[in-house]
Amino acid sequence: MDEKSAFLGTENIRKLLFKLSTPIVIGMLVQAIYNVVDTFFVGMVYGADDVQAIGGLSIAFPIQMMVMAFGIMLGTGGSSIISRALGARENEKAERTLGNVFSLSLILSVLIAIPCLLYLNPILKVFGATAGVLPYAIDYLKYIILGGTVFVFGVAVQNIVRSEGNARLAMNAMLVGGGLNIFLDPFFMFGFGMGVKGAAIATVISQAIASVWLLLYYLKGKGAVRFRSETLKPDLEIVKEIVAIGIGSFVMQCSSSFMMIFVFNALATYGGDGAIAVFGVIIKVNSFIFMSLLGMGFGLQPIVGFNYGAKKYGRIAEAVKLSLAATTAIGILGLLIILLFKEQILGLFSADPQYLEIGENAITIMLLGMPLVGMNVITSILFQALGKARPAFLLSISRQLLFLIPLVTLLPRFYQLNGVWAAFPVSDFLAFLLSGFLLLRVYKIFKEYKESLKTATGSETADQISSI
Repeated sequence: MDEKSAFLGTENIRKLLFKLSTPIVIGMLVQAIYNVVDTFFVGMVYGADDVQAIGGLSIAFPIQMMVMAFGIMLGTGGSSIISRALGARENEKAERTLGNVFSLSLILSVLIAIPCLLYLNPILKVFGATAGVLPYAIDYLKYIILGGTVFVFGVAVQNIVRSEGNARLAMNAMLVGGGLNIFLDPFFMFGFGMGVKGAAIATVISQAIASVWLLLYYLKGKGAVRFRSETLKPDLEIVKEIVAIGIGSFVMQCSSSFMMIFVFNALATYGGDGAIAVFGVIIKVNSFIFMSLLGMGFGLQPIVGFNYGAKKYGRIAEAVKLSLAATTAIGILGLLIILLFKEQILGLFSADPQYLEIGENAITIMLLGMPLVGMNVITSILFQALGKARPAFLLSISRQLLFLIPLVTLLPRFYQLNGVWAAFPVSDFLAFLLSGFLLLRVYKIFKEYKESLKTATGSETADQISSI
């Protein structure tokens, strides 16, 4: 079984990283399309009123991401355990982890749905929903929450598939889901006249089909990790390890949503519905850059996990160096493209004059720190793959909880609406410094091991990493 993943410890690092990351980046870009397509068609359906409709989707977005955060937690934690288990030839542990991820996906999605549906209205108001955007947000979110199981399961299993080195399958599942969403959105929204409800239903159906495809992959025994029904029973030790490792990614995703409470409330105070709509559009456009960075990180993850389990630390150091160079280049290129075509990009969603005026200024300021974000993403995923929960957790919360929330609370008092936009690049810079500091410590350990195997045994290197 583990022979299917053995290439992670032998193949040329540059070729391996390219082979794993390319399909993941493509798949993540398709995932970004999920977010943008709904907003694009909502703008077309509601015409002159689309600023409030787009604002409704903007408010709904962080809550949707919180639902998916549970899948990210299960997938990140589970994939780290599985890739390290395959590298160490602990096949039975990998199987138990896979089964636990499956069962936890169902349990958690049900536990999420009940309180969210009961208290959806007050939850949205906490997130800063104004009277104008609230009805649209409710219409969209109630269907997304009802379909929560397919989001949690789909996101989790995509990570598991990548952990065994099968990035192409994860990409294909995302392509199928994204393609269906593009087709079904106008079908429900225009054909049946369902508006934002149709957008939500189309998204759920698309994700459900992609999730079933991934499920069949394991049920048919095609994976490097064999699925057995008896492994569905929750194993407390496995669950604890999944949560310990995945909590960083969970908090990162939830902190993004939690951060938006402060952002949306600041925007409602200093900019109104137009500023809320602008922020939602920028976040979704920016997701094309951020998802690409995550794709590089997810391509790195199985390489790190497998080679750490196999005690091939020099390969990890090389992979990290290449990943940092690639994510920095992606950040710079993405920023330049958005800034050069900002008018055209904003105009795709609305022609409202106030929206366009606010948007051109906001997009210029908000995204200035994107070339620095790759450092935070790669370093966080590195520590997750190594199974080092504490530094992974710290890095996961640094950008948006430790830095952005205080900044978005403080800066608008002095610079009003521009202070909200400026909080983003400043927090990116601070997270870059923290990530660089932690990365330098672990990178030195791997580099020393690579240069002189005589001065550090595998166990000594592992002990050094554990002390970080």
